Amino acid sequence: MFTSTLLPPRTELPSDLFGAIADLKRELNAVILAHYYQDNDIQDIADYLGDSLGLSQQAAQTDADVIVFAGVHFMAETAKILNPNKLVLLPDLEAGCSLADSCPPDAFAAFKAKYPDHLVISYINCTADIKAMSDIICTSANAVKLVNQIPVDQPIIFAPDRNLGKYVMEQTGREMVLWQGSCMVHETFSEKKMVQLQIQHPEAEAIAHPECEPAVLRHASYIGSTTALLNYIQQSTSQSFIVATEPGIIHQMEKVAPHKRFIPAPPINNCACNECPHMRLNTLEKLYLCMKHQTPEITLPEATQQAALKPIQRMLEMSA
Repeated sequence: MFTSTLLPPRTELPSDLFGAIADLKRELNAVILAHYYQDNDIQDIADYLGDSLGLSQQAAQTDADVIVFAGVHFMAETAKILNPNKLVLLPDLEAGCSLADSCPPDAFAAFKAKYPDHLVISYINCTADIKAMSDIICTSANAVKLVNQIPVDQPIIFAPDRNLGKYVMEQTGREMVLWQGSCMVHETFSEKKMVQLQIQHPEAEAIAHPECEPAVLRHASYIGSTTALLNYIQQSTSQSFIVATEPGIIHQMEKVAPHKRFIPAPPINNCACNECPHMRLNTLEKLYLCMKHQTPEITLPEATQQAALKPIQRMLEMSA
C-alpha cells in the first residue's frame, strides 16, 4: 500500500542535484538504498547499491531515520516491514513489478489452500500480502541455500517466479509446486538471438540471472543473482561477457572491470524491453523531490506488516 499527502507544490530543481541530495541526506539523517537496475546517476549517489538480499540486509541494519528506496514497490515495502517506525520513501509510486503483479493475493490464497501441508517459500519479488502468507522469503542469491535447509520430506510451494523455481528444483533435486508467475524483463530474452550473439562473439562468456527462461539459461556458463554476476565477472579470466539480465548492472560491471567488455543480451523484439520500465521510472529529479517533500511514503496495515516480518526474519537468519 502506498500513501501520500497532497501533491507537493511545484518545486524549482537546484542546478546541482547531487549536492542538494547530499544536503538533504544530512538534514534528514537519510540513507539511499538503490538496486543495480536503477539509472546510472542514482547508482552513483546511493549509499548502498545491491541486489534484493543485500538491500534487505542493509534495511534491517540501518540506523538512519529515513530510508529512501530507489527501486520498486516490493523493495520499499520490505524496508518498511523491517523498519516499521521509520519513514520509508519511494521516488515514484508507479514503480511496480510485473512479477509481483503476476501473483494476486486472493488467487494465491486459493492456490495455497489446495496444498495445506506445504511450506510456502516466496521470492522476495512479491507484495507484502504474499509475504504475509509465506513461511520463508528467499532471493535469487539464497534460494538454493534455503531450500537445501528444508527437510526432504517437507513439500514446498515456491512462488511467484516459475523460472527461478525451476532453476532451484534443478539445483537442489527437490520437487516443488510452482506458482506460474514471471518477470516481463527476463522473459524477453531470446534464445535464438542469444545463440546468434554467441556465434558473433565466440570469445564472450554468457552469464544469466535465474529469472530467465530455461532455454536461455542453458546457454549460460554462469547463472546467479545480480551481485553474484558482478562478482563473477571480476574473478573470471574471460575478457568479454554476454549479460542476460536487466542492463542496469552493466554500469557497475564497467566500473569494477573497466578493461572488460559487456554485451547486453538482446530481447525478442527490436526494443528496449530488456530494460525494466518500472525501475526506470525513478530519476534523480524524483529522488530529490521525494526527499525534499518527504513523500510519497510507504505505509502498510500493521497486521500485514507483522505477518510479513516473520518470513523475512527467517530468511535473514537462514542466510547468515
